[in-house]
Amino acid sequence: MTQPMTIIQAQVITQDRAQPRAEAVLVGGGRVLAVGEAADLRALAPRAELLDHRDLILTPGLCDAHTHLVAYGFSLSQINLHGARSVSEVQARVAQVAMNTPAGTWIRGGGFLLSELGLNGYPTAALLDEVSPHHPVQLFSRDLHMTWVNSAALRAAGITPETPDPEGGQIVHPLGCLLEHASGLVSAVMPAPSEAEYLKAAKAGADDLASRGYVSTHTMAYESPDAPRAIQTLAARGELPLRIWACLPHTRLNAARELGIGSGGSGLFQWGGVKFFADGALGSRTAWLHTPGFADGSGTGIALDPPELIRERGLEAIALGLTPVTHAIGDRANTEVLNVYDDLRAAAEAKGIRLRIEHSQHLRPEDIARHKGFVCSVQPIHLQADAPMIRELMPHLADGSYAFKSLMDAGAILAFGSDAPVAAPDPRASFAAAITRVDDSGGRLAPSEAMTAEDVLWAHTRGPAIAAGWDDEGHIRPGARAAFTLWDKLGGNARALVL
Repeated sequence: MTQPMTIIQAQVITQDRAQPRAEAVLVGGGRVLAVGEAADLRALAPRAELLDHRDLILTPGLCDAHTHLVAYGFSLSQINLHGARSVSEVQARVAQVAMNTPAGTWIRGGGFLLSELGLNGYPTAALLDEVSPHHPVQLFSRDLHMTWVNSAALRAAGITPETPDPEGGQIVHPLGCLLEHASGLVSAVMPAPSEAEYLKAAKAGADDLASRGYVSTHTMAYESPDAPRAIQTLAARGELPLRIWACLPHTRLNAARELGIGSGGSGLFQWGGVKFFADGALGSRTAWLHTPGFADGSGTGIALDPPELIRERGLEAIALGLTPVTHAIGDRANTEVLNVYDDLRAAAEAKGIRLRIEHSQHLRPEDIARHKGFVCSVQPIHLQADAPMIRELMPHLADGSYAFKSLMDAGAILAFGSDAPVAAPDPRASFAAAITRVDDSGGRLAPSEAMTAEDVLWAHTRGPAIAAGWDDEGHIRPGARAAFTLWDKLGGNARALVL
């Protein structure tokens, strides 16, 4: 039986150097069969269905290279604090939910920034007690590296002024905020979502990305093991609208070995990376910095996974065919990760693996050139909220923050994402931030690092595909996956087209 074929007529940007532009694409069986002039493809397949999108731009399908997919799905039904400009605004949103929630039920939300709330220090539990004394409340900061909780949540977790800091975390006094691993003290006592709730959240997150024009995503390991299990279930049922490249936390490497998990895989779900955290984040003041540290005197941040551990377990990951993936925000964290990756480079190259740094956010000039050949998974949309904080908290690093063009020129592989639910996975905002460098205050951060629209497209398509080892994605040429994004204009409104 002859497979049905389709001709897509559009303004085609292929990202194939041999044929950068085309009029049409012939697809069949989920693959690109031919690319060229519309008349030639109609002659080649006269019975093919024609999709006439000649007024639109067709590109390889978008990939969000850094999401927490199931957490994002859950966040869609929680309190959204993005854009909250005061503590009273947070209180109002929590109070509204508390009024319609049975007493004792947990209230969750996230998306706030200390700087946007007008705070110089950390907020206390008492501020949430004022509006929710009978509901445990857990609110994550936008970067997910800090939790703001009320007294009911502290009591549930058994946290008192005498509770010692856990390893890799800090309990802020007076009580109310938990940094890094200290957040787990509260998360551990929360009721676990059911399997059905995980499946619902996974589907909600995936469907939302697909509706924005994405055809794939890389999901990071900052979630319960039930999260990737839910995604795998959707894939097995044929209900997954995205291709997924997933990371394990390094603490589960033994499980990966026992289960025979390695790179590769079939279908729409693939285990590909092992996640490490070198430090925290800017907004929570936990990014690991070289001296002089933060300009407000709050220190040099928090180092999390030690370089020795990343080196040792990174080698174990590479031996299994998995990619070491390390979160690094501060300039000191990035220096330390580069030192480790220099030691891992030969082993990775022997396995055909590209070492990967998540965020690469604040860099010293002398470290830029060291990124050649490494994947820098970065999030342009974060620039918009971070730039005012950078000027205030680390002005000496402003020129080396979000250094996209310099990294690209140095030979790094850029893979753009959003870090959803940290930021909305909005491709329009990602393009705008990378091209204009304009932040939420109207200023421009390091304008010399601005990129062209086609460079941004590459970093949202071919870059993530290279990072995941996908030879069949991120370009439009024979044999490639028939997964595209249609645009009214590049960086404008987008929708996915998967055949």
